[in-house]
Amino acid sequence: GARDGAPGGVRVPTAAPLPQAVPPARSFQVDYEAGCFRKDGAAFRYVSGSLHYARVPRAAWRDRLLKMSMAGLSAVQLYIPWNYHEPLPGVYDFAGERDVEAFLDLTAELGLLVILRPGPYICAEWEMGGLPAWLLWKPDIVLRSSDPDYLAAVDSWLHVLLPKMKPRLYQYGGNIISVQVENEYGSYYACDHNYLWHLLGTFRALLGPDVLLFTTDGTRAEELRCGTLPGLYATVDFGPGAPRTRRIADGGPVPDPPQRLFMVSADSNITEAFSAQRLAQPKGPLVNSEYYTGWLDYWGEAHASISSALVARGLEAMLRLGANVNMQLCRTAPSRTPLCSPWPGADFKEGYKPVTTSYDYDAPLSEAGDPTEKLFAIRTVISKFQPVPAGPMPPASPKQAYGRVALRKVRACPRAGQPCLPRPRCPPPGSLQYADLLDVLDVLCPSGPIRSQFPLTFEAIKQAHGFVLYRTRLPRDVPAPAALSAPPHSVCDRGYVMLQREYQGTLERDGQTALHVTGREGDTLDVLLENMGRINFGANVSDFKGLLGNLSLERSPLRGWQLFPLAIEAAVGQGWPHAAPRRASGTAAAGPAFYTGAFESPGSASDTFVEFPGWRKGQLWINGFNLGRYWPQRGPQQTLFVPGSVLHAGRPNNITVLELEAAPPAPSLLFLDHPLFNSTLSRSAAAAK
Repeated sequence: GARDGAPGGVRVPTAAPLPQAVPPARSFQVDYEAGCFRKDGAAFRYVSGSLHYARVPRAAWRDRLLKMSMAGLSAVQLYIPWNYHEPLPGVYDFAGERDVEAFLDLTAELGLLVILRPGPYICAEWEMGGLPAWLLWKPDIVLRSSDPDYLAAVDSWLHVLLPKMKPRLYQYGGNIISVQVENEYGSYYACDHNYLWHLLGTFRALLGPDVLLFTTDGTRAEELRCGTLPGLYATVDFGPGAPRTRRIADGGPVPDPPQRLFMVSADSNITEAFSAQRLAQPKGPLVNSEYYTGWLDYWGEAHASISSALVARGLEAMLRLGANVNMQLCRTAPSRTPLCSPWPGADFKEGYKPVTTSYDYDAPLSEAGDPTEKLFAIRTVISKFQPVPAGPMPPASPKQAYGRVALRKVRACPRAGQPCLPRPRCPPPGSLQYADLLDVLDVLCPSGPIRSQFPLTFEAIKQAHGFVLYRTRLPRDVPAPAALSAPPHSVCDRGYVMLQREYQGTLERDGQTALHVTGREGDTLDVLLENMGRINFGANVSDFKGLLGNLSLERSPLRGWQLFPLAIEAAVGQGWPHAAPRRASGTAAAGPAFYTGAFESPGSASDTFVEFPGWRKGQLWINGFNLGRYWPQRGPQQTLFVPGSVLHAGRPNNITVLELEAAPPAPSLLFLDHPLFNSTLSRSAAAAK
């Protein structure tokens, strides 16, 4: 029965022996009667932390893992994003920054066990929850279901990934003690148990009969009904960092779509949350697979912050119950890959809510990997229950404030047949140069446009991320302001409108869907569409991008479109525009434009943060590495983290900025030694921007 004073039937695990034969030399099992895990036959409880290797530069993997170990953690939990490793069907990438096996080697070297979460869906505030955008090339596909097309793609991926993981399972001499199947499936509308059965069979066939497989869900009864299955150990997630939802005992209808996860407030009894686990898993160890030590940020909302005291108090309460806990411990900047910026996802909660570039999360290890007060509070709690490593915590990385970098404006080369000034041998230190996006379509879309009578989605033209330029012409004279409009929710996600190269304004998903324009018949209308991240959590992750409906001029649909899928990432990665010839020009007009330049980091290259004084919205690259989106007018994030591993010591660092709306009159960047997070316009003011 339940321990005296523990409500909800929550059992405190004991170390009673297993009524069975002596297990093999290496084993990790569930003791259902004693309510604990057994590692090599002995009662075992893990205290773990999540680390997203795909969000941390490879050069910093060891630093982050060592700090987690020194905090007293015995295990690390990691997601494997499918779309990170299979960017196109049948094209796999496990090299360099994506070498997950090298990351696992490091965990073993540092003596950390591993809890593996290979999806296929992972959420993680990651683009489309880790599912590849190319799945949507079949527009009627039903994701996360027993749809045959979806299952065929899943099976193909798992037959590549899981054989790499099998030799690393604990029973085969490795350090992976358990493997999650799917993720928070109970929060998804499909509730397709045939899909879960299919995954269970595939995981068993590829990993063997002995590996511990588990699920993770929120604490509502409906979530646990849809997300669990016999043969998969059911765990839950909750914590002080998650928005409040109704408790299990409250009754009443379940919201549609469900609000995210279970919040334990400062005065609530944490055993109430574990009672939810017992609805699906009457016996076995208590497990919180995601204890929220902070929370994510959305553009236009306040920076999330959870007190160290509240996090420590919740952790201690769980450990006193004998629970196993995994904490959201280290949530950091994107890794050094050619496609880092596309990876932030979005939630759907009564509307589209894109996640900020920074994944600082108010986590115990900061975005730059620095130990915080919260980390030391967690270490103190853990030390009450088990030994923690002796010795000091590794220090924060050195930061450098490189100061202000002024911008000098330069246009792209003129048209063919006109002379181009010779390229300077070296741009002046701290200078940046300028080119309208419309001037360089030949560079960004070398294959030329796709023609269509009506707009096509990103997926229809096989553009996964970034931007597509939609171009047409006005069908008639428009002497008086006329409404250029889009159907509701059809601009996915932001459209930057130009008429005869003059910037008109922005159309936005769930925001402004009409502008008033004037012009002449045949004038060129350009709309640059930006993908702000596909939905990773909500009612449906089939989040198509681009113009999902046609634009109309005074209710008359526009026809005869040209679509330019822009390969900005590839161009910048190959040295453009720094390697291109330029000539001087005057001031820049509003609208999408590139700025480039260079600065030096004398001595060693240190971590730094970039602020964007007076800029509106865009993206930043340094040395061809995409550092992500900036949007200081919307907030809360005001700076982008620049890992020192991105910079060159003692030689110029090339800067490329794509400003989408309007640069300041005297544009500059400011390099700081600290981040700025919490600055947000009101919702109404932000919407107006």
